[in-house]
Amino acid sequence: MTISRVRGRRRLAVATAAVAALCGAGLTQGGAVQAQGKAAETPWVVSVGDSFISGEAGRWAGNSNDSEGGYSGTDRAFDATDGTTDEHRVYGTSYDDHCNRSDSAEVHSARPQARAQRLNVACSGATSTAILLPEHGGSPFKTEPSQAQQLQDAVTGHPVRAVVVSVGGNDLGFEDVITACAKNFLQPIGATPCAPDQAPEVKKRLPAMRTAVVNTLADVTTAMARAGHRAGSYRLILQSYPSPLPDGARVRYPGDGYDRLTQGGCPFFDKDLTWAHDELVPEISTTLASAARASGAEFLDLSRSFEGREVCASTTAQAGPDQRPSGRTSEWVRFVTTGHGQGQRQESLHPNYYGQLALGTCLGLQLDRAPGDRRCTNTAGAGPRDMRLSPAPTA
Repeated sequence: MTISRVRGRRRLAVATAAVAALCGAGLTQGGAVQAQGKAAETPWVVSVGDSFISGEAGRWAGNSNDSEGGYSGTDRAFDATDGTTDEHRVYGTSYDDHCNRSDSAEVHSARPQARAQRLNVACSGATSTAILLPEHGGSPFKTEPSQAQQLQDAVTGHPVRAVVVSVGGNDLGFEDVITACAKNFLQPIGATPCAPDQAPEVKKRLPAMRTAVVNTLADVTTAMARAGHRAGSYRLILQSYPSPLPDGARVRYPGDGYDRLTQGGCPFFDKDLTWAHDELVPEISTTLASAARASGAEFLDLSRSFEGREVCASTTAQAGPDQRPSGRTSEWVRFVTTGHGQGQRQESLHPNYYGQLALGTCLGLQLDRAPGDRRCTNTAGAGPRDMRLSPAPTA
């Protein structure tokens, strides 16, 4: 039921701290890297970048406010046979430094027709600096060396089918934008949407983000060349980000009430939801498409891949005693969580298990087609394996 702002204020201190902490973690990841496969001659598919490709939030198969039975079956780190929870079951050793490379991460969920070994060097929270070669300003991140250097070392002497990159969101400061919007929503007096202030600031930052992405792709190309792979002998794919939030007209909790935080995990005004969905995510995607063209990379547009499956979308449902988690009905994005009891703050607003299966399907479809720029979308009422590709929109 709707919770009034009067009652909501009692939770304000906790909620504000939680949102600030969660967004401070923002697009984050970390952990040890392992290639999967049996034969060295089998081509590799490698993922490089930030939390949206590392597998952050892959622990969660949908969302639930019901604490019983591993949160109504949504917690994949929970073992019902002995009642224990161990995040390493999903994130492996990468949980130790919070890179959070999950077993369902996109590169592992992809189903290209040709066999491929899978390697995930992405890390939650990574900016372009975490990927660049050391001589170009790259530096260790969460105890791990430059991702471009890791890539070079790993694929030397091995055939490579594709390198898939997700980068730019942290360079843009997306987490700061989300923090500002959530804090505005939680103001007890004079709360107003953040979009009027944040929109012009984001536009100012987009050119610098584009430059950072172009430089990142250049260093990935250099690392591959040093490993013996000339440009054109493998596919270089830059992908964009799916919108984690619906527009204001499609929210399951109407009226800008505090139930959006306490029940839904989407503490944002209608105006800010619409701005983020209709303008912010598309602007980021358009800028990334431009960076891909300038770098000779393919572009995979994921901006609308979660349409109708976003956190708090009216066409989704949380799991509970009468609703089992399902890729057909559950949200594909992790809701905003405090990190006290239900997982980590940094998992919030990232593709969950179902979302990662969907993105893996998108990547598999892209790899099974000839090189080109494409957009991936879902099929209404269907699961994450029923995704579709179409030509990417032109600028």
